[in-house]
Amino acid sequence: MNVNNPARSNIGAIDAAHHLHPFSDMKKLNADGTRIITRAEGVHIFDNQGRKYLDGFAGLWCVNVGYGRTEITDAVMRQMNELPYYNTFFGTTTEPATLLAEKIISHAGPRFSHVFFTGSGSEANDTWFRMARVYWKALGHPEKTVVISRRNGYHGSTVAGASLGGMKWMHEQGNLPIPGIVHIGQPYWYVEGGDLSPEEFGLKCAQELEEKILEIGADKVAAFVAEPIQGAGGVIIPPATYWPEISRICKKYDILLVNDEVICGFGRLGSWFGHQHYGLEPDLCPVAKGLSSGYLPIGAVLVSKRVADVMINEVGDFNHGFTYSGHPVCAAAALENLRIIEDEKLVERVKTDTGPYFAKGWASLAEHEVVGEAVSVGLMGGLQLTADKATRRRYAKPEDAGVAVRNHCLANGLVLRATNDRMLASPPLIITRDQIDEMIAKLRAGLDHLRDTMAR
Repeated sequence: MNVNNPARSNIGAIDAAHHLHPFSDMKKLNADGTRIITRAEGVHIFDNQGRKYLDGFAGLWCVNVGYGRTEITDAVMRQMNELPYYNTFFGTTTEPATLLAEKIISHAGPRFSHVFFTGSGSEANDTWFRMARVYWKALGHPEKTVVISRRNGYHGSTVAGASLGGMKWMHEQGNLPIPGIVHIGQPYWYVEGGDLSPEEFGLKCAQELEEKILEIGADKVAAFVAEPIQGAGGVIIPPATYWPEISRICKKYDILLVNDEVICGFGRLGSWFGHQHYGLEPDLCPVAKGLSSGYLPIGAVLVSKRVADVMINEVGDFNHGFTYSGHPVCAAAALENLRIIEDEKLVERVKTDTGPYFAKGWASLAEHEVVGEAVSVGLMGGLQLTADKATRRRYAKPEDAGVAVRNHCLANGLVLRATNDRMLASPPLIITRDQIDEMIAKLRAGLDHLRDTMAR
C-alpha cells in the first residue's frame, strides 16, 4: 500500500482514531504517535519516513527466514487461486494441512505422532490445556485437572493463555488466573538467586515443582508447562541443573510435561525445537511464530503418541477447534517456509556458524559497566542491565533503564526489545556475521548512552 497516497497521508491520525493496539497505553501512544512500517527486506524494515532499521527481534520472535521471501508469497498466491479456504471439520481435510502435519512431525522426533492446528500460539496453549484434561478424564482420572506453570512465564493473552502465564500485571486485568492453574518460581538466577550458585538455584527452582505437586496432590495435577527458555519474560536461560530435575519430577509423579515452543521452535536455538536442545521428552508442545515466519497466522500443538493414542482411541469427539484450524493458505505458507529452512540449512547455520558468532559478540557486552550478564542460546539473547555489577543491584526504576537503551537503539536504526532492565534480541535466522557486528555495535552505543545519562 502506498501510504503517500493523499487519501492515506494521515494514516497516523486514522490509527489514533480507530485502532486499539495490543499491549499498549493508547493515551500515551496517541500522544507520541505511531511508527508506520511500510516495507521490509531481508533483516531490515523501513518506515514511512524512509528510515531503515535492522530488525533485531524478527518481528515478534517470528520472521525466521527474513522478509521479502517471494517463494512464500508465490506459494500463497497459488493456494489462494486453487483453494482459498476450507475447514477441517466434519471429516474433511486439505492437502496443505495434511502435508504440513507430516512435515512438522518429521522434525519433532519419534516421540510425536500428530498435530492439532490452531490460528496462533495463544490458541495452541488453550488447546493443549483442554486436551490434557480430556486425556486424563479418558484414562479414568477426571480429578487430574490442575496445571502448574511459572511466574513470569508467557503463554499468550487469551483467558487460558494469560492464566497459564505467570505475569501478575496481566492477571490484574480480567480477574485471572482462572481456577485450576497455579504458579511456582522461575529460574531467574541473576535477580532471584541470592547467594546460591546458578547450579544450586536451578535445583531449588526445579524442586519447587515437586513441593507444589505434593501440596496439591499428584492425583490432581494434570501437567506442568514451561518455555524451554523464557522469552517475553526476559530470555531467561535456566541453569544446567534445572531441566533434568524438572524432567525427573514429571516422570516420577506421572505429570504431563508441556514445553511451550512458540518462540523456541523452528531453529531459534540451533535445533528444530527447544526440547531437543535440552534433551527433554515433552508430551505436548504448542508452536507458532517460526512455523510460518509470521507470513500468515498459524499455530499448532505437537501431540505425543502417548496422548494421541488416547485422544484417538478413547475420547471420541474432542469438542474443540477453530474455523481456521489448518487453513490451507496459511499451511501452504508454512510448508514453503519450512522448505526454505531445510534447503538453506538455517538450523545448522545457527548451530555451527551464526549462533556461536552471535554468542561471542553478545558475551563481549558483559564487560560494559552497566551490564550484569550477557547470555544467549542460538540466535536468542538476554542482556541484564545493572546499576552495580558487584552486588547485582538494579536501577531504581528498572523499566526506565531498559526503555532508555531500547529507544537509543531505535533512533540509531536497531530494533530490540526491553523487558524491564533486560534487553532481548531475536534476529532473523538469515542474519549475517556483518549484520551481527552491526547489532552489537549499536547496542553497545545504547549501553554507553545509559551509562552517561542515568544515575546509578
